[in-house]
Amino acid sequence: MARYLDPKNDLIFKRIFGEHPNLLMSFLNALMPLDPDRFIEEIHYLSSEQVPDNPGKKNSIVDVKCVDNHKRQFIVEMQMYWTNTFNNRMVFNAGKAYVRQLNKKEEYHLLQPVYTLAILNENFDHKTSRFYHHYQIVNRENTDEIIHGLEFVLVELPKFHPQSWTDRQMAVLWLRFLNEVDEKMRVLPIEMQENEDISKAAELCEEAAFTDEELLAYDNYWDVVRVEKSVKYDSFIEGRAKGKAEGRAEGKTQKAKQVVFKSHNAGLPVETIATITDLTVEQVNEILKTN
Repeated sequence: MARYLDPKNDLIFKRIFGEHPNLLMSFLNALMPLDPDRFIEEIHYLSSEQVPDNPGKKNSIVDVKCVDNHKRQFIVEMQMYWTNTFNNRMVFNAGKAYVRQLNKKEEYHLLQPVYTLAILNENFDHKTSRFYHHYQIVNRENTDEIIHGLEFVLVELPKFHPQSWTDRQMAVLWLRFLNEVDEKMRVLPIEMQENEDISKAAELCEEAAFTDEELLAYDNYWDVVRVEKSVKYDSFIEGRAKGKAEGRAEGKTQKAKQVVFKSHNAGLPVETIATITDLTVEQVNEILKTN
């Protein structure tokens, strides 16, 4: 009987979608708002985004990036918790990818769309029960008028229920896979076993497929997540208390330092640490110098 690891973990997510283009293609075709005649038929990882063989390497990244047979770029990421700067970072990364398509002497008509797919393990829109959010650049008076170039899809996993998408079986299976497979699962549901892509992804989650070093990195990632959530919770509680502003600032600084050191020891790159702590890269480097 297999013991599965949680595919939402950074290491597992990148093992599945960063090393197996056929699974990433299946995932994107299921979840992205693509016209049937524009489905992805082939993808190639961008060279700078290859997943490292060793979890101890420092060039590990959060995003998986690829380009398809239509030269469209896709940025895919798993976000464990919501931060106030997430949208800014998401737009910045997509904009940077869009601009970098052209060399100085190339014409603008060569530009192809950049799509971002963000799977969120926390809810950010508390005003609606909708879990699937598709953003485009549209005319507010006539939403049929679209400026093509950048599109964003955000999926809130906690809101997802299989009944939400009765007409999109593959999307339902992929989201169920992300939601349900974890350390507690011993037997894969039959409908997942019968699907070739989901079954293969589940095999890649089996604990026996990972080295001791990788399993340590897996556990360290959850430790980083727990510390960061603790920082957010403590900040919320402290924010409600009156006075003691200086004490709150000092406490938040100490918590942030804990996250920085734990994340660094887990092998996460400085850029990723800056994202989860809402610090700048320069601030993270300054904290690391004090260790």
